[in-house]
Amino acid sequence: MILVVGLNHETSPLAVREAMAIAKDQLPEALARVRQEASLAEAMILSTCNRVEVYGLAEKPALDAVAGFLARFHSRTPEELAKHLYRLEGEEAVRHAFRVAASLDSMVLGEPQILGQVKEAYEAAERAGSLGAVLNGLRTRSVAAARRARRETAIGRNAVSLSHVAVELATKIFGELHGHAVLLVGAGKMSELAARQMVRRGARASVVGGRTFEKAEQLAASLGGRAAPFESLRAELARADVVISGTGAPGAVIQREDVEAAQEARHGRPLFLIDIAVPRDIAEDAGRVPGVFLYDMDDLQKVAAANLRERKKEAAAAEAIVEHELLEFLEWRRALEIVPLVAELRRRADEIRRAEIEKARHRLGPLTPEQESALQAATSAIVNKLLHAPTVRLKELAGHGQVDHVGLVRRLFDL
Repeated sequence: MILVVGLNHETSPLAVREAMAIAKDQLPEALARVRQEASLAEAMILSTCNRVEVYGLAEKPALDAVAGFLARFHSRTPEELAKHLYRLEGEEAVRHAFRVAASLDSMVLGEPQILGQVKEAYEAAERAGSLGAVLNGLRTRSVAAARRARRETAIGRNAVSLSHVAVELATKIFGELHGHAVLLVGAGKMSELAARQMVRRGARASVVGGRTFEKAEQLAASLGGRAAPFESLRAELARADVVISGTGAPGAVIQREDVEAAQEARHGRPLFLIDIAVPRDIAEDAGRVPGVFLYDMDDLQKVAAANLRERKKEAAAAEAIVEHELLEFLEWRRALEIVPLVAELRRRADEIRRAEIEKARHRLGPLTPEQESALQAATSAIVNKLLHAPTVRLKELAGHGQVDHVGLVRRLFDL
């Protein structure tokens, strides 16, 4: 039975998720312990900023044991974690695994990072020797479903994080960002994220620093760009194509006249201003200068909200793809349970056939090669014909999800 025990952004606050996180260098120990403490045949652990989950394969009920492991691993009591944990097994657990990989269970619907994190988690389990045929099959199918969902629907398109929205808008204005200049005014985290994405697309970065010029120099170096003092703001505005401002100053630091002076030097080339500061860094009337596009936090959030609505429209199509791939995996999983049963049934029948032939030999005496061959052929044919219909029916039942009969067949034939 496949199972999942874990917590995520919907069941637990950030403080709990942080406390329950399992670092990469802890994974080998954690995987070994959960397999031993919960008697799991296979195990994988997915730990990200928004979820901590244990995936396992168990021969007997193990949900409580896995929950107990998570508590002990972090020196918590089971009671402390109980209200935050979800416990899934069988088809529910498999569906959860598929939806997580396809980012249908993410805090940000369609976000791209989770698929890479899922793949890394399976790879870590493989290196630790805790990944077997079943969870490896789950990896193959769920990753394929996630890729199909991203390829065949628009669930991953239309940026929804503010930094990605900024990059998307810049691309709409300038087309390719390669060779364009990005200026950061201040060194805030969101500014840095947006700038890094633009640099990855070939843009050049500069940072204007004020009181913390040393910090501006460090950020510029990490972006492969250069730093400039705040006194050179107008000159830097004239060189820039995209300006991202987030200083945390109590009022506007870029006035309309600064932008007008820059545009005069730029001969009217487009200038994209992104104001991510609260209170705002850029004077509102600067957006009325010809050739200037000004977006503040409210503008970015409106674009992000509209994009998220578009993603949600695509979610149904992505869910359908995931469900199709899920059903194929479940069919494979059920067939996997039947194959060893059929093989064992045939082995047991052949053992009985051989034992009965030996008894017959004592009564019949020596047989000629032709008689021996005929006896073997006749008894083998009897066994094959008797087992043919049960074998076909077992495979048909497995294909329709009716695997409860497996235990019954084992008891009937004492396997």
